[in-house]
Amino acid sequence: MSLFNNFSAEILILLFFIITYVVSVLEKISDWKGTVHYYSQHFKKTIFSKTISLLLINVVLFETITILLLMIGLYFMVRDDNILIAKIGLELSAITLLMFLLGQRLAKDYPGAMNITVYFILNCFGIYLLT
Repeated sequence: MSLFNNFSAEILILLFFIITYVVSVLEKISDWKGTVHYYSQHFKKTIFSKTISLLLINVVLFETITILLLMIGLYFMVRDDNILIAKIGLELSAITLLMFLLGQRLAKDYPGAMNITVYFILNCFGIYLLT
């Protein structure tokens, strides 16, 4: 007997990333000026320093599309055992995490990059489970 259907681990990974990205988007949007200020300071010595607002809009769009794909994928996984959209959602999530990793590396925030690595490993494991 299982609390979920045949995809217990996959469902939990999707829920983990849905929660992660929803909180991330809400934090960015609810304090937009503070977020822009924080990242302007974080990236002031990088090639991103003059485009922080544009980059944040890009990140929020990627995160939002990822959330939608993960939620739709979760729905179809539970309802129809169809994993295609969930896998695409996790693939877009991996691309989003790689964008974060690039930013952290350029900012020379190595502990931040290391934290993203943990998310990336879980993300790749989720993709693997759906393959």
